[in-house]
Amino acid sequence: MGMVTELISECKKYTDNIEFSAEDAVRAESPFLYQAISDAIKAGATRVTVCDSEGTMFPSEFGGFISDIFENVPSAKDVTLGVEVVDSMNMASASAFAAIEAGATQVKVTADNFNFPTVEKIAKIFTLRGDSIKVSSKIRTTEIRRVTGQIKRMLNTSKSENTPFETGVNEDSETLTLDKNDTIATVVKAVKKIGYDLSPEDNANVYEAFKRVAVKKDFVGTKELEAIIASSALQVPSIYSIGSYVINSGNIITATANIKLVKNGTEISGVSVGDGPIDAAFLAIEQIIGHHYELDDFQIKAVTEGREAMGHALVKLRSSTGKLYSGTGISTDIIGASIRAYVSALNKIAYEEG
Repeated sequence: MGMVTELISECKKYTDNIEFSAEDAVRAESPFLYQAISDAIKAGATRVTVCDSEGTMFPSEFGGFISDIFENVPSAKDVTLGVEVVDSMNMASASAFAAIEAGATQVKVTADNFNFPTVEKIAKIFTLRGDSIKVSSKIRTTEIRRVTGQIKRMLNTSKSENTPFETGVNEDSETLTLDKNDTIATVVKAVKKIGYDLSPEDNANVYEAFKRVAVKKDFVGTKELEAIIASSALQVPSIYSIGSYVINSGNIITATANIKLVKNGTEISGVSVGDGPIDAAFLAIEQIIGHHYELDDFQIKAVTEGREAMGHALVKLRSSTGKLYSGTGISTDIIGASIRAYVSALNKIAYEEG
């Protein structure tokens, strides 16, 4: 108990707005909890938060728990008594309102669903049923919905464990060596070996492109063959096209991407943060399309030299059916090349899967 008083007294040297938070309060011995709250208020706490850290109380039990605090700690009426409820049983919002009905004046919420009541859900209950328990809120629900929506989109950074931005570019693909004397059967076999399942027409297109490259080189390796596949197989109409993109990155800020794609004449935008500008760009595109495709491989290389060198990017996406699609992009801006490559592969998936 002495530590509670000591710490709050130290806090008072810096601010008058002091909160005492009792973690796992519902499982504490009642006399101990009441004494701790009383001592905290006496020492100068202006806010007291009691927590159901396991989220195992029914709403009626939690409401009774709050009533007991007010009955046994009279000074609790002189401060802001708040609650924090974990949503383990999907009843946190109900428990929070049971606490409000018992006299609590503060509920801790989150913007996204991190196993706690969300601000949107609590605001909705205030709107629908607040009058029935004589409570109200000044929450501007429209603005809250817009802001929390942006926060959710920025926090949604889920991605494949095989993304090159976490594990390095995939080096597990087969190492192949082909030359101008190889037949179409050999080339088709090599194409299948590195993971592509192409139609006879696309196999023929790849072989024709392969022959044009092979006569100019001693051999064609795996990366060259993948670039040939990306540029000559499954050429489809552009369902998505790039409207614009804005990328912010630096050594003292988190990379962000704001991308606009056009689909059927309608502009759709996505905003995301990421581990670097290209990662953020790919995640922003995932937000736009509302789907995550596994990033099987990602390659960047220069195709010309000098300060205005062209960069070539190759993106390999694996669809939900397990089929591999690749796309390429070329630009003096390597981020732009990467975005173009991703959209190129995406268009092939969208065309085949409808």
